[in-house]
Amino acid sequence: MSPIDTLFTNAKFADGSLNDVAVANGRISSVSRAGTHISAGTPTRDLGGALIVPGFVEGHIHLDTSFYGDNWKPHKPYTNGFNVHERVAFQAQNFAEAAPVEVRARNQLELCIGHGSTHMRSHVTVDGTIGLQSLEKILAVREAYRGIIDIQLVAFPQSGILQRPGTAELLDAAVAMGADLVGGIDPASFDRDVEKHLDIVFGVAEKRGVGVDIHLHDNGTLGIFEIEQIAARSRALGMGGLVAISHAYALGDVATDIAKRTADVLAESDVAIMTNAPGRRPFPPVTLLREAGVTVFGGSDNIRDSWWPYGDGDMLGRANMIGYRSGFNTDDELGIALDVVTRAGAKALRLEGYGLEVGDRADFVTLNAQHVPEAVVAIPRGRSVYKNGKPVARDGQLVAMRRAD
Repeated sequence: MSPIDTLFTNAKFADGSLNDVAVANGRISSVSRAGTHISAGTPTRDLGGALIVPGFVEGHIHLDTSFYGDNWKPHKPYTNGFNVHERVAFQAQNFAEAAPVEVRARNQLELCIGHGSTHMRSHVTVDGTIGLQSLEKILAVREAYRGIIDIQLVAFPQSGILQRPGTAELLDAAVAMGADLVGGIDPASFDRDVEKHLDIVFGVAEKRGVGVDIHLHDNGTLGIFEIEQIAARSRALGMGGLVAISHAYALGDVATDIAKRTADVLAESDVAIMTNAPGRRPFPPVTLLREAGVTVFGGSDNIRDSWWPYGDGDMLGRANMIGYRSGFNTDDELGIALDVVTRAGAKALRLEGYGLEVGDRADFVTLNAQHVPEAVVAIPRGRSVYKNGKPVARDGQLVAMRRAD
């Protein structure tokens, strides 16, 4: 057995028990009732009865598009309702006056880490205008923060694929460069050809052996049709567990019987759904989907960018928001809200060794709360964040810019 690096004492688990947690080589080596673990000479950190939960999973964010920490960018209202094409154009205008992408990415990244995110999936724009420049810079940022937070990157065709000649080749090159997944966006309304769009997305994924995460904003039965087509591709290619659909507004925009039928299709195909419970828009019914066996996970999506001025990078706050909009009130339901930004996110991102059991990576957050329901409702501050058993953030600030592995 490896020598213990740190013994964390008086850690309150979700079941209310107080435990001592031993960490060796970045992993939990033992969990025992508080006060029963004796290890003379071992560095000890008394958590004082604070609630500990696994590190938050930020399942959907855009590190390259946020203006957090930059000069304030006044929001430009939609001129004729929600329109992705229009918003992409506004975004390009804002970039011309923004700080370098790597500076903005670091600002946003440290915001998320400070609140307790230890894992993240970020979509990075890849298109004919930007090419691979943003991805190259975000890859460098990811390396700089390795050991402090684990980051998956999605090659994201923000401007469409078929409308932008050369984008298909860029997506393939992006994965070869280091992106972990290939993305897509509204195959029907954006590119106006569902099959060709999905041919490219899944073609790159199959060729490179990576997963898929597709933005899907389309509402109603059109969106449901696209969800069914994505699920069919996943089944046909044996990609269960490797495919996610982000937003999937249509699931909250159709009759309950249609949503249930679609949930069964998603569960059968093992396609996950990401939601950020956005304001003034329908969003996937979390309970209905989970009861069908669908993995539902959460993300901040946009943080102070061209889409909206909101967002704080706090996944516990996001759990609160998802719970509030879902009508979650009971303790069990509030527990579901936390699960969406922790264990469900870990499942969707296929994280190894996630949790608070022996053998899991020692990635966790301490919260000033009696239990999980209170944590979700109160969104307490004064947190400490640990990665591989080492402190990386406290009270919203990084304790040091160094690797924790």
